Amino acid sequence: MLRFTPILLAVLYGYVMYRFSAHRTARELDSKSTELADAKLKALCDQMADALELPRIKVHIYEIEPVNGLAAADGRIFITRGFYDKYRAGDVTGEEIASVIAHELGHVALGHSRRRMIDFSGQNALRTAMAMVISRFIPGLGTYIANFLTTLLAARLSRSDEYEADAYASALLTKSGIGTAAQKSLFVKLDALTKSRGGAAPAWLMSHPKTAERIKAVEEMEKRWSRLQ
Repeated sequence: MLRFTPILLAVLYGYVMYRFSAHRTARELDSKSTELADAKLKALCDQMADALELPRIKVHIYEIEPVNGLAAADGRIFITRGFYDKYRAGDVTGEEIASVIAHELGHVALGHSRRRMIDFSGQNALRTAMAMVISRFIPGLGTYIANFLTTLLAARLSRSDEYEADAYASALLTKSGIGTAAQKSLFVKLDALTKSRGGAAPAWLMSHPKTAERIKAVEEMEKRWSRLQ
């Protein structure tokens, strides 16, 4: 029984961290967000809602400066104030913002947003268990090795989610008549908008795929769709 104690403790720790993180995230979003009221963006959201046969798509502005979009575990969609300010300044178009909203809708529809919260607890449990086991054989290095291996796993899962959400967004943008041109043009702008998120880190350590790879994936889908017409 004692040999399983580290694993059981790791699972318990992961569950507690999951519950704490979910509560903290929901409270943060509630206190720092308001519903999007921009007429043009709401019109684009209505186009996508019609394509999905939904009465509306509700989007919130999250009052933080970093440029980002967010799909919460409860299904709510957020655009950060920093991203919205870029739109107001003319750095990004309404259609490009719509492509972000479509991408985040993909995370919700495909279950990524909820699964990521579960992954968070699982990753913490895995990290703790690996650190305990590895430290028995390599004292002093167990935590560092466990962190590195868990980071690799999380990055791989996240990149897979991003490709799937991109594909969902491409299909929705096409069906709604907005098109994928804005989605691809935003990919090109993202590094500058986010100040080269990920820097020079190798692709297998980045949580998002490289820009060229994302554009290539969308264009390959478009080729397949054109052959089916």
